[in-house]
Amino acid sequence: MANSRDTVTHHAVHSQDHRHNDLNHRKYEDDADVCIVGAGAAGGVLAYELSKSGLKVVIIEAGPFWNPQTDFASDELSMTRLGWQDTRLVSGNDPLQLGHNNSGKGVGGGTTHFTGVFLRFHESDFRTRSEDGVGEDWPIRYEDLAPYYDKIEKDIAVSGPKHFPWGSFHGPYPYPEREPLSANAEIFRIGCEKLGIRSVVAPLAINSAPFDGRPPCINRGFCNQGCLPNAKFSTLIHHIPKAIQHGAEVISDSMVTQIQTNEDGRVTGVTFVHEGKTYKQKARIVILANFVVETPRLLLHSANARFPDGLANSSGWVGKAIMPHSSNDVYGIFPEEIRLYKGTPVLATTQDFYETDSTRGFARGYTLHAHGSRPVEMAKSISKGAKLWGSDLRKAMLDYNFYGRITLVGEVLPDPANRVTLAEEKDEYDMPLAHVSFSYGENDKRLINHAVAKMNEIIQAAGGIPAFVTDDTAHLMGGCRMGNDPQTSVTNGYGQTHDIPNLFVAGASLFVTSGGGNPTNTVMALAARTADYIVEQSKRQEL
Repeated sequence: MANSRDTVTHHAVHSQDHRHNDLNHRKYEDDADVCIVGAGAAGGVLAYELSKSGLKVVIIEAGPFWNPQTDFASDELSMTRLGWQDTRLVSGNDPLQLGHNNSGKGVGGGTTHFTGVFLRFHESDFRTRSEDGVGEDWPIRYEDLAPYYDKIEKDIAVSGPKHFPWGSFHGPYPYPEREPLSANAEIFRIGCEKLGIRSVVAPLAINSAPFDGRPPCINRGFCNQGCLPNAKFSTLIHHIPKAIQHGAEVISDSMVTQIQTNEDGRVTGVTFVHEGKTYKQKARIVILANFVVETPRLLLHSANARFPDGLANSSGWVGKAIMPHSSNDVYGIFPEEIRLYKGTPVLATTQDFYETDSTRGFARGYTLHAHGSRPVEMAKSISKGAKLWGSDLRKAMLDYNFYGRITLVGEVLPDPANRVTLAEEKDEYDMPLAHVSFSYGENDKRLINHAVAKMNEIIQAAGGIPAFVTDDTAHLMGGCRMGNDPQTSVTNGYGQTHDIPNLFVAGASLFVTSGGGNPTNTVMALAARTADYIVEQSKRQEL
C-alpha cells in the first residue's frame, strides 16, 4: 500500500508542471463532464466519486498543489500560507476574523490545516424551526445523511471512542480512539468529571493505526500547520490522488473569475486565470465548492443580461445568512505544567450542552473542546482578547507551559443581514473583493456567555485559575442555503441550484443552520450524496 500511495503522490505532484505547460495548448472545446471549482473537503470528495463513476472531471483550484514532504513545516508563521490570505473586507458589529482559521487555499483546502475533529450533526440540527422555533428547517433530515456519514468515516478511517453518548450515532468508529491523551485533554476531562459533565476522546480524522499506506499519528501537534507525516486526513492526500488515478485532472494555482452561460440559461463552463493568462474550461456540469465567501462572490460577479442579480439568485438569497461558529477560548493557568503544544490539538470533547435547554435562556447549544495552542497562536489570541501588549504580554507568555485551554464551538443562528456582497474595490483579477458583514444576535450572545461561564467552571474544577477569555470566530457556513422553496433558498437538497439545473453548489455554503459542532464531516457527507445524485441524473441524461 505504501508504494501505491507514493506513486499516486508522485504523479499528483510532479504531473502538476505538465498540466500547467499544457494550459497553453488548451482549447475551449476541450470540455469535461464536470468542472469542480475548489479542491477542499467537498471538492475532493466530489472529484473522487464522480471520476470513479466514469465521468470526465476537471478540478480548478486557486492555490498550489502542495507536497506535504516539501511544502509543510513545523512552523506557525510560515504555514499560515495554507489559509486564504487574499484581501476580504469585513464589517458589522462583530467583524469576522477571516483567513487561516476558517478557509484554505491550495489542493486540500481547509482539510490541510484543520484539527481533524470529525463530528456528525444531530437530528435536531436539521429541524431547528420545528423543534425550537429558531432558524429554518433543512430540506433533508439526519436519516438522509446517515449512510453518507457512515461511508465517509469508513473511507478515511475516523478514530473515535468506543461509545459516543450524544446524537444518533453512538459508535463504534472505524478505528479506535487516539491515545495517549495530552495533559490539556486530561485536565479537561478531570474538570468535566468533577462537575458531572460527560466527556469523551474526540472523534478524529487522524490515524490511530496505519491506514491506506499512511502512518499513525505520533503526536507532533502541528495539525494546523499541515501534517507532514500524512497521519491526518486531507483531501490532498486521500481523495484527490485517488481521483487522479481515475482520470481526473487538477489545475492548480488558477483563479476562476467567471461562470459562463448560454442563451438557454445553462452554464457552459468557467473562465480562469493562471500566471496572468486567461483560459476557459468547458463543462456540462459546474460545481462550486470554493468556500462560503468565494462561492457567493463568484455567483454575484457572474451576473449577465439574463441573470442581472447574479447566477442562481432569483431568490435574492445568494450571500445571505452566513454563519460562523462562535469560538471563544478560555485559558486557565495551572500549578503544574500542561504544555499546550504537546499532542494533537483536540483530544477531548463534550456535547452535554448541544441541545436546547429552555432553562439556560437561549435556544440551541454548543460543543466544548480541550484545545491545544502553539505559542504564537496563544500570544496573538490573548493580545487581542485580553488587550495585552509589550511587557505584559511577554510576562504572560513566560508561563506558557502552565496554561490549559478550552474552546467553544457555538451555534450561531442564521440572519439574512449577515451576508457576503461585492465591494467596489477590485483584486488582481479585476474581480470585486468580497465584503463580509456580520453581527451576533442576542441568542448568540447569551449562548456565548453561558459557554464561557461553563469553561471557567471546568478549569476551576480541574484545579486551574481562569486567566484569559478571547473572542474568535471559526468555520463559516451558509450563503447559498438549500431548501425546497426557490423563493427562499438557492439550491435544492442536493445542492442543485433552482435557477440553473446544471450548476451545483457544494460545501458549507449549503448549510441552513450552523449546528453546534465542527462542520467537516457534514460537508463531506453532503458532497458524497450530491455525487450520487449527479451520477444517477447523468445516467438518465437529465443534466
